Amino acid sequence: MSIQALSADALLAQPLPDRNAYATGMLLDAQDFSAEQTYHRGRLARALAGLAGAPQGATLAGLRVSHQAEVVGGPNNVPAARAEELEVAPGLALDPLGRLVEVPRSACLLLQAWFTRAQALEPSVLLRAAYEDLGRFVSPRLAGTVLPARAVVADVFLGFAACEVGLTPAFASGPYDSLNALASARLRDAYQLRLVARTGLDDDFSGLPAALAVARPADEATRRNALQDAVLDAWPVGTPARAAAPQALDDLHPAEVHLARLFIPVQAGNPVLRTAGAPVVDNFGRTFLPSSGLLGQWA
Repeated sequence: MSIQALSADALLAQPLPDRNAYATGMLLDAQDFSAEQTYHRGRLARALAGLAGAPQGATLAGLRVSHQAEVVGGPNNVPAARAEELEVAPGLALDPLGRLVEVPRSACLLLQAWFTRAQALEPSVLLRAAYEDLGRFVSPRLAGTVLPARAVVADVFLGFAACEVGLTPAFASGPYDSLNALASARLRDAYQLRLVARTGLDDDFSGLPAALAVARPADEATRRNALQDAVLDAWPVGTPARAAAPQALDDLHPAEVHLARLFIPVQAGNPVLRTAGAPVVDNFGRTFLPSSGLLGQWA
């Protein structure tokens, strides 16, 4: 099973909603069937993105990120059972294109391995991602939390991926002449996780997608009017038949969902070296999309 190139997904091009038209005797090829899938996937994604109203994507359920310390040994001198990692709990998210991204079981990112590799390949990135006065970059819920004096700031992102599953005989594509060629029989919706060191943060830029501005008038009539105006003004400026372009974060992939922010304690100086303190995970800077059941209970 291999991951298809992220750029291969037709939904990234924000296709127009063209449906196949059929007639008796018409010759069909693979492109026609792909167009059929793209239409239905695109309409579903537009519906979900419109109902969510979150252009940066959102967490629907689960996906809590937690730090798991290294287990250095066990009874009877058993060697290390677990490397230091970030654990992402199972859950479901909606990405900026409206695609569902599901993590069916707990997944992990090897934290020390990531740090060591970045230190070897991109030491200047780690240096520029190390900050002091970290209270500028936490969510309101973590305000007042004891933070390291200095830390590398990194964000966890979740992205949609398609995995090629199974092989079946097919005609060779491209400039080939082969009668025993194989092609993937299925594409399985999957996911990928990334931990990205964040450079260029300052007091006015947290590096996260901009939150939606929500008016909270006091009286019922003003709230109703504000809601109606918000709906009427919600359609993005541009070609009406197309969806809004996903919101990009710096050089990050524009169709990823932000899950958590990580503060890795480090010493001052160059090269960047970790200290003994445990990293702090901030799960609350992301966008949440509660289910209708939860909203009903709170209402």
